[in-house]
Amino acid sequence: MKKKILQYNIILRPELEGGFTVIVPALPGCVTYGKNLKEAKEMAYDAINAYLASVKKHGGSVSSDRDNLFATLEITYA
Repeated sequence: MKKKILQYNIILRPELEGGFTVIVPALPGCVTYGKNLKEAKEMAYDAINAYLASVKKHGGSVSSDRDNLFATLEITYA
């Protein structure tokens, strides 16, 4: 079976108590945490792999962010 290369955007949100919460927008409910950026990225990699394994086990389909664009908008709010 040929392996697919999937690409995922992650959001690294700094927490007040330290560390980073990681959210994977393309995979609903795929959220993890790391004490620093390096650990947060490693945890995201593990969480994504676990998510994909669960989807495969249950016969679901997966999407990726390969063709999605990510942008930031700055809004002035009064």
